Amino acid sequence: MASFIIEGGHRLSGDIIPQGAKNEALEVICATLLTSEPVTIHNIPEILDVKNLIGLLKEMGVKITQLAPGSYTFQSDDINLEYLESDEFLKKSAALRGSIMIVGPLIARFGSVLIPKPGGDKIGRRRLDTHFIGIRKLGAEFVYDSGRQVYRVLSKGLVGSYILLDEASVTGTANVLMAAVFARGETTIYNAACEPYLQQLTRMLLSMGARIEGLGSNLLHIHGTQSLGGCVHTVLPDMIEIGSFIGMAAMTASQIRIKNVSFDNLGIIPDSFRRFGIIVTQEGDDIVVPAQELYSIETFIDGSIMTIADAPWPGLTPDLLSVMLVVATQANGSVLIHQKMFESRLFFVDKLIDMGAQIILCDPHRATVIGSARRYRLRAANMTSPDIRAGIALLIAAMSAEGTSQIHNIDQIDRGYQAIDKRLNALGARITRI
Repeated sequence: MASFIIEGGHRLSGDIIPQGAKNEALEVICATLLTSEPVTIHNIPEILDVKNLIGLLKEMGVKITQLAPGSYTFQSDDINLEYLESDEFLKKSAALRGSIMIVGPLIARFGSVLIPKPGGDKIGRRRLDTHFIGIRKLGAEFVYDSGRQVYRVLSKGLVGSYILLDEASVTGTANVLMAAVFARGETTIYNAACEPYLQQLTRMLLSMGARIEGLGSNLLHIHGTQSLGGCVHTVLPDMIEIGSFIGMAAMTASQIRIKNVSFDNLGIIPDSFRRFGIIVTQEGDDIVVPAQELYSIETFIDGSIMTIADAPWPGLTPDLLSVMLVVATQANGSVLIHQKMFESRLFFVDKLIDMGAQIILCDPHRATVIGSARRYRLRAANMTSPDIRAGIALLIAAMSAEGTSQIHNIDQIDRGYQAIDKRLNALGARITRI
């Protein structure tokens, strides 16, 4: 198991380019299963979750050619349907949560697929009901195989339907949308997720020949078609990595320029950091964060404590709350962090408390952070990364801490952040991988 050794207290300086968006990449790579024609995708991040998904598709028979770093061509003209029945397929797909999004394309195109219980972060319950209910509404049948402990999904031809999702699940919307493009007649998806990466998936499907109305809204109308063609698609920059870099600059009192961020697709993220008193300046399509010795958390107009909470897009993504919690530990002022979607994601705060942070974990969903205004630097610690986002948050904490810290299980960080140690060391960080 790999680890990071982090020598804290070093300021960063320079330019950094964000990787392609992890969440979008997983969606659009799965969408290549919808056509037998070549699909070329650029700006794919070279991270573990994406590499594992590409490896799974290759085992399924997808022809994959790497054109350049981050650029691949996929052609799904000869899928090995027998492999989809194998224990090896079930084992590999179960280890990768993003693999759940192959269900929509496979049931739409081939009429049968097995679903194991997916893996991913251990951050609390992550229901699949939205996926199952939506695909069942299109006419698919789910049969539980108690012997193999898997679901078999069957269809003799999907039929368009009105679908009101029980939650605005991003992966659930993506799965149902990809299945619906081949459903006979018209499908309506209401309470659909509408974040930029889902919009990107929709644009890609449109360029492949799908007929979809409602791009960017929570109400989608899909007119079924019999086949899709190839296309060329470019993945957006990763908004979670961009937010992580903003928080990293604030915590280490560093000046950095984050280049080519696709600012118009960041939504509320820049303003959420500004509520912490962090200066975030847009210059063209770059973000500049100047070195700040002190940043102060705002209060609400009536003087009450600021609350930062996640919400479906265009609200704040839950994937940044771990970073914002760490950033608050060195701020002037207090904030309540309310993680609504996952009940185990805040449990990493005990590691921050060991480092000297003043945090009250109110319950599994809420933590109150009393900022030290840099009067007390965090102490170095020996830690283990529990998930991707907590992992980057702990890395940020260690970079600002006094002394040398160690973070174990950094495969979790590698799942979402491409060569993060090399890229940060180029800015002046002192991170060693062992």
